[in-house]
Amino acid sequence: MDSIDTLIIGAGVLGLACAARLARPQQSCLIVEAESLIGSHASSRNSEVIHAGLYYAPGSLKAELCREGRERLYAWCSQHRVAHRRIGKLLVAVSASERGRLEALAANAQACAVHDLEYIAPARLAALEPAVRGVAALLSPSTGIIDSHAYLQSLLAAAENQGAQLVLQTRVDRLEPGPDGWIVSGTSSGEAFQLRAQRVINAGGLFAQRLATHTQGLHDVPPLHLCRGRYFGYSGRAPFQHLIYPLPEANTSGLGIHATLDLGGQLRFGPDTEYLEHIDYRVDEQLREPFAKAIRRYFPGLDSTRLTPGYSGIRAKLAGPGEPAADFLIQTASDHGLPGLVNLFGIESPGLTASLAIAERVVREL
Repeated sequence: MDSIDTLIIGAGVLGLACAARLARPQQSCLIVEAESLIGSHASSRNSEVIHAGLYYAPGSLKAELCREGRERLYAWCSQHRVAHRRIGKLLVAVSASERGRLEALAANAQACAVHDLEYIAPARLAALEPAVRGVAALLSPSTGIIDSHAYLQSLLAAAENQGAQLVLQTRVDRLEPGPDGWIVSGTSSGEAFQLRAQRVINAGGLFAQRLATHTQGLHDVPPLHLCRGRYFGYSGRAPFQHLIYPLPEANTSGLGIHATLDLGGQLRFGPDTEYLEHIDYRVDEQLREPFAKAIRRYFPGLDSTRLTPGYSGIRAKLAGPGEPAADFLIQTASDHGLPGLVNLFGIESPGLTASLAIAERVVREL
């Protein structure tokens, strides 16, 4: 049986970040991915926003790793020439009744050690973004945008330069602990395989729990809740210079249908939130008017005929509908008692922003 030092399951942003951090010429590192492309799910189906870390519970992994990951990510992008831009974000209160929530969010950001927020009065908001309606806003200058596909490629290149190997169309079906590491069973391009790995990182994203239930000796597997977020594009010239966010949804399942710009200046709106039983990436054109209604709260000049169905992504949530938001779960031997195994569960937003910090935490735990 072939033996390797490290097996990373999943070639999304988390798996590739771990590979870029762990790979060494003197140690074998194998990345396996069930799909035919890297980053086929959540890693390439998101808003491509580098988050500042405003929303999360103080002291949580999301708060800590978002803040650390943001700085690591900006440094990585500069070093590896990954296209990005510190465009800044405006978080808008559209009515007087929302001022209190805006102030509470500012206080939460302070508690999360995000100290660069700036309060924006109505007159300045109108000067900054004439198309936006609001009574007050918070400006987050450290929020940015990134080319997520270029970022994925840069992580893979860094890992491969250190000797890591990527194998696509390869699914791991079972993990069994043994005296000399982990026995790994699966299929690669339709052919069954087995190998032995000293260390295993389950970075399977939407499929991490599926593998965990087929990991011998692992009994603590959290529930997975699939939550779809859909996006609409907006044709023509964008009316904004910043990212525009309403206040987060009351049920904490999402941040509201916000306006984001890509690096080419193209405007899109989303995502919404919808819990699913199965993975489904369709975007129904009939959502145009519900989207338009939500967007007009802060952008009254919206022309709904310019909204076109875009794409969708699915969040791997640990909390179900109506439940408080759950934290990231980086499950290690101290949790499950199985040496050499790390499971990454519930790495939704801000997972892309936090990816390099998560990889650093995984390395430390291993």
